[in-house]
Amino acid sequence: MRAVALTLACGIVTAVSAQPAPGRVAVRSADHIAAIVNQELVTAFEVEQRLARVREDAARGGQRLPEDAELRRQVLEMLIEERAILGFARDSGIRVEEPELDRAVAGVAAQNQITQAQLRERLRREGIDYSRFRNNLRDQIMIERVREREVQSRIRITDSEIDAFIEQQRSTAAAQPELNIAQILVTVPEGADDAVVAERRARAQAAMARVQAGEAFATVARELSEDANRERGGEIGLRAADRLPDVFVQAVNGLKAGEVAPALLRTGAGFHVLKVVDRKEGGAFQVTQTHARHILLRPSAQVPAEATVRRIEGFRREIEAGTATFEALARQYSEDGSAPQGGDLGWVSPGNFVPEFEEAMNRLSPGALSPAVTSRFGVHLIQVVGRRVVDVEMKQLREQARNALREQKFDGAYEEWVRELRARAYVELREAPQQP
Repeated sequence: MRAVALTLACGIVTAVSAQPAPGRVAVRSADHIAAIVNQELVTAFEVEQRLARVREDAARGGQRLPEDAELRRQVLEMLIEERAILGFARDSGIRVEEPELDRAVAGVAAQNQITQAQLRERLRREGIDYSRFRNNLRDQIMIERVREREVQSRIRITDSEIDAFIEQQRSTAAAQPELNIAQILVTVPEGADDAVVAERRARAQAAMARVQAGEAFATVARELSEDANRERGGEIGLRAADRLPDVFVQAVNGLKAGEVAPALLRTGAGFHVLKVVDRKEGGAFQVTQTHARHILLRPSAQVPAEATVRRIEGFRREIEAGTATFEALARQYSEDGSAPQGGDLGWVSPGNFVPEFEEAMNRLSPGALSPAVTSRFGVHLIQVVGRRVVDVEMKQLREQARNALREQKFDGAYEEWVRELRARAYVELREAPQQP
């Protein structure tokens, strides 16, 4: 599951979903060539578009930008690097067939929640030629493929690095127990007054009293708990201590399997009654595998990240409301090789996914849906189907270590590759023509 989300502009509007103001006509200033990169061109219009997008993103994120001259230089350099990658992709013989491009166009329309006919009309109103729009999508796919292929081929992992990584993991595992904690959660609304907090505390204390009196923890959890694990008797599942909230680990410190924490735990979510269902010390040769599925949408110059997040959140609401199934939405919309299988990623061990995806997945209980999760691939909707603890064979352990080390080295290898491409490229900068 490796890809790289791209933000190649190539002269297309920053956001296809943006509507022009009523009665207002988009005006395109006189264009000229800003740079020649091998056989590829960068136009002044593209530079202005990218500048606008960078400024909008910075404004939304509250980020400070350099002075205009420096910012313009950085944006131009960014476009030059993209053109160098695109030229390399073409020279490498990478091709995108028309059916695949048709699916990409359909995906843009779907992410903007419009038909393809409406997409064509919107592009027309924005002054964008439809063939140019398709060519931009083609370029993005080509760049993604060549970047993935070239960077992966540059990464080298030695046996000694794998040995050192495994030894480090063993030391960590020996020091970190694995815990299966069950909880009864009584939520407290944000900003609740003292009376509401007192009522919620009393409810949690009543739940604890029932458990301490001998009633089954799972029974009380199913009746009273207000979290996603209630149907499983409140069980979170067996996880390494470092994958659990620190306050949970501290609250059950020293407890044996079957014991309940003697006091309520108060967090920002509310009041928790905690029980240690299982405890395993030093699980160095075992691993908790997760069976997950996801829907992936990739932001682009045509569909910005905010629109992609809104689309993913819409999928989540449809699934929760029962108006659509995860599998059907994944098959129809997911931009990932798992789409034909309904987004099913199968059983995976820790380290097989990029950190941002894995961290979000690890926070989910079986059956729960994540909020929109952004990774280098795009924006995901994740659901955990199940978890299991399995013994790890040495071959599998070494493969996991290799994957984790490869992930650590990817960004550095990519930056080195781009620098080499840029150094080899013929680049001619052009000044804006003098106005008569």
